[in-house]
Amino acid sequence: MPQVLTPLTEVGRTRLMLSTNGRPYAFHVNEQEVWLIEPSGPLHGDVVVRGSKNGVSKHMVAAMLGTGDSTIHNAPEVGEVGITAAMLEALGIHVDITKDEITVTRGPEINPRVPEAFTGLNRIPILMLGPLLHLAGEAFVPLVGGDPIGRRPVNFHVEALRSMGAEVEVGDTGIAAKAGRLHGTRIELPYPSVGATETILMTAVLAEGKTVIKGAAMEPEVVELALFLQRMGARIELSPDRRIVIEGVEELHGASTWLAGDRIEAFSYLVAGLITGGSVRVHGCPQDRLVTAITTLARMGARFEITDDWLTASAPDGLRAAAVKTDTHPGFMTDWQTPLMVLFTQSQGMSVLHETVFENRLVYVPALQKLGCEIEVFNVCLGGPACRYHDTNAKHSAVVRGVSKLRGADVTLPDIRAGFSAVLAAAVADGTSTLRGVHHIERGYHHPFDQFASLGLNLRREKLPPR
Repeated sequence: MPQVLTPLTEVGRTRLMLSTNGRPYAFHVNEQEVWLIEPSGPLHGDVVVRGSKNGVSKHMVAAMLGTGDSTIHNAPEVGEVGITAAMLEALGIHVDITKDEITVTRGPEINPRVPEAFTGLNRIPILMLGPLLHLAGEAFVPLVGGDPIGRRPVNFHVEALRSMGAEVEVGDTGIAAKAGRLHGTRIELPYPSVGATETILMTAVLAEGKTVIKGAAMEPEVVELALFLQRMGARIELSPDRRIVIEGVEELHGASTWLAGDRIEAFSYLVAGLITGGSVRVHGCPQDRLVTAITTLARMGARFEITDDWLTASAPDGLRAAAVKTDTHPGFMTDWQTPLMVLFTQSQGMSVLHETVFENRLVYVPALQKLGCEIEVFNVCLGGPACRYHDTNAKHSAVVRGVSKLRGADVTLPDIRAGFSAVLAAAVADGTSTLRGVHHIERGYHHPFDQFASLGLNLRREKLPPR
């Protein structure tokens, strides 16, 4: 193992360091931080959400395509940023991070290989294939990771790159590719995959000729990425019926952008107020990013105050059950369903959740059951028409009984969104809860410990050895 010089960043139990050759690598820390949470009544206060975790890392990758500096404002301080910055530095891309600003500058020499040390840390490496092919003519990226919420097939990405002229091989340790000048083509996605749409966008902008994506994802974060690329000089047209047209250009330049507030984080804190019988005023996330979420909560009995600067929700008369199906944008976002599931447990009646985006999204349910949440999962489609998982064994529907009496417990968190939801459950549970794996929460939320403390939640940190 190379000699360690200085810490680059730390993400929960995974610490990224700089070795003697200036390249980052990863190793695991033996100590594990836990949060101890005691219920402390209604949560009240103000939360300012920064840019999306799902958006900032994609912008950092896009910035490597431009000559000159690119600056991303309103960036969140989350573990995902540190991981992505370390990968870019390993490629010869300089990243300067201040409190809420990230500046990315392409160096004179590009290393086309993302080190295997980054295997499984997040889903970003595969998005670097197209940019690296443009910059170096070849690329290697390790296998993707991220939360264990279901299959994230790389075939959409791989087939798109092959159709644009790349030679791509998927191996046991990663994906290798090489290409001369890539060319535009027509690509029809079998499913509106966010990641695949982003891969095609960041590859097509410098490809020769026109690329047409049919069946593209149109989530706000995808559109935000397209707008950033347009500021860099890309020619992109958003057309009806999930169609994006990109005309390749010879070169992109640096640009500056301001990230809109994270809609997942905004929804999560609104639910934190509702579930505890309080109200949280959320700043920084535009109303238009929360339209479906607001309507869903209003149908359950929530009352809203909405201004141009903030929004808040309360439920003085209590909450009632609902049936909700997740879907691609503009449907109910899959990342919203984890806090919603906990809210169901504190709403009167039997609620139904039908997950149609990821087949294993309900992997977090056992942790909530340990806290007393009365949830049953099924491998059939409940509460709506059959989805693409109807003839599989995937447990993608849930029935939730409310009002459940929750209890404190010692639980291990499997992913980012499940982690936040466990905090919500612990906030209304009877007794103290110990939450392990909290590095997941800090990978995806901006200073969540401090935010919860500011709202009045009684929580503290401790370091315990892994169980």
